[in-house]
Amino acid sequence: MPRGRTKVANPETARRILAAAEAHFAALGMAGARTEEIASAAHANKAMLYYYFGDKRRLHRAVLENLFRQLRKTVFAPERSGTTARERLERFVGAYFDFLASHPNYPRIVQREAMGATPDFEWMKREYLRPFFSRLVGAVKDGVESGEFREVDAKHTAFTIMGMTTSYFAAASVFSSVAGYDLLAPQAVAERKQSLMDFLEHALMRRRTRNR
Repeated sequence: MPRGRTKVANPETARRILAAAEAHFAALGMAGARTEEIASAAHANKAMLYYYFGDKRRLHRAVLENLFRQLRKTVFAPERSGTTARERLERFVGAYFDFLASHPNYPRIVQREAMGATPDFEWMKREYLRPFFSRLVGAVKDGVESGEFREVDAKHTAFTIMGMTTSYFAAASVFSSVAGYDLLAPQAVAERKQSLMDFLEHALMRRRTRNR
């Protein structure tokens, strides 16, 4: 349920407002986004926006909470017992990539919060970003210790993995203009994921543990 009223007459309207707000906040930030434009994009009116979410700041927080709720659901699934470090890392990175593919506004919104050093960013770091980073570092360390991965610095490898995944979506509009095609088209996203996993295969895995 979005932040705001505990009961709503039409949840679909609230979902449309939330989706429109996500796009506007990603493009313009909270200060630049206008509630009337968000409401119009959601085929609603300002009165409905205020009814469901109270005000622009609470709507912005609802957008953040919704994104991170989806991140937790997609990426932080419990690990299955008996899986190898390689399998855990591939599942984790693949799930994060899939989350970004279905939520391409996420990197820009997070970057805006980070650059502004907002109070919300402190909450985001504590509840989601640091646990995410720690889990990724732990997966790399496990692979090194088990001998499945080469001897690498786990933290720097985690930074590399995060950069390779997040930057593609954060800079998709720029990269699309340079490349001459839409990097967020389904085929392009599928090719990017395959390329990412192939890179990890050859950059991180020991030769004896590679699929090919």
